[in-house]
Order: sequence, then structure tokens, then C-alpha cells
Amino acid sequence: MEITRYITADAKNRMVVKTFDPYSHFIKDMGIALAEAEKMNLCLPGLALAKQLYEAVRAQGFGRKGTQALLMALETLNGIKR
Repeated sequence: MEITRYITADAKNRMVVKTFDPYSHFIKDMGIALAEAEKMNLCLPGLALAKQLYEAVRAQGFGRKGTQALLMALETLNGIKR
């Protein structure tokens, strides 16, 4: 069985031209979770903070660097230069 049969055409295209953004899925899923939590009158400050940090990673252009990019984003937000 061919694995690519299960990948959407859009995803295939992004992989071929290397335009995927791994953080977009994290951010989307965290947004959904936060919206559902709000409907249930739940407060999830840790998740909200994580979403903000992942958004900062992507906004600063570190989105393709993996989860270690969280440190890079925090350094940038705090004016730390290496």
C-alpha cells in the first residue's frame, strides 16, 4: 500500500515544494482547544501561553527549526542576542 495515497493533494504539493509550516497545525489545534474550553467555561492559561509562544516562533521566522525554536523566540522576545 502506498502511503502517499492517504495524503491530500494540497499536502503533497506543500511537501514537494517544501512550503509546509509545522507550527500551523499546532497553532490551529491549540486554537480549537481554547475555543472549546471557553464554551465550557474553562480557563487554560498554560495552553494560551503555549499558543502565543508558537505564534511568536512562526512570526519571527523560526517555524521550520523544530521545537527548539521556542527558545529562540523567547530570546528574541527578551532582547537576548547570541
